[in-house]
Amino acid sequence: QVQVVESGGGLVQPGGSLRLSCTASGSIFSISDMGWYRQAPGKEREFVAQISTSGGSTNYADSVKGRFTISRDNAKNTAYLQMNSLKPEDTAVYYCASRRPSAVFITSPGSYNYWGQGTQVTVSS
Repeated sequence: QVQVVESGGGLVQPGGSLRLSCTASGSIFSISDMGWYRQAPGKEREFVAQISTSGGSTNYADSVKGRFTISRDNAKNTAYLQMNSLKPEDTAVYYCASRRPSAVFITSPGSYNYWGQGTQVTVSS
C-alpha cells in the first residue's frame, strides 16, 4: 500500500511564497509520475502540475505557469511544489498524487492511482 502525505500548506499574503512537500512511501516513488492538484470550495479538483519519474518532463496548468515550479528528489522519495507570487485565487486544498509513468500531456485526475489527504493553502491579506 502506497501512502502519500502532503505538508507545507498555510496562510500567506498575496504575492508571497510557499513550498509544498509530498512524500510517498514504498519503493515505487522513483518509478512514478507525481502530480499536484487543487480544489477550491464549490469547485472541481483541477490539475496544477506534474513531473515525470526522472524529473526531465514537467507540465503546468496555464494559471500557474511562471509562478509555480514542481520538482522531485528521488533519493528522499519527495516531490515539491514551489509556489511564488501567490494570488487569492490560488486558495484551495492542494493534493499530491502518484501514478505509473504516462504521457506528460495526460492530466486527468483519473490517471493517478494514489492520493494524499491534502493540505490547505490560503492566500489572503
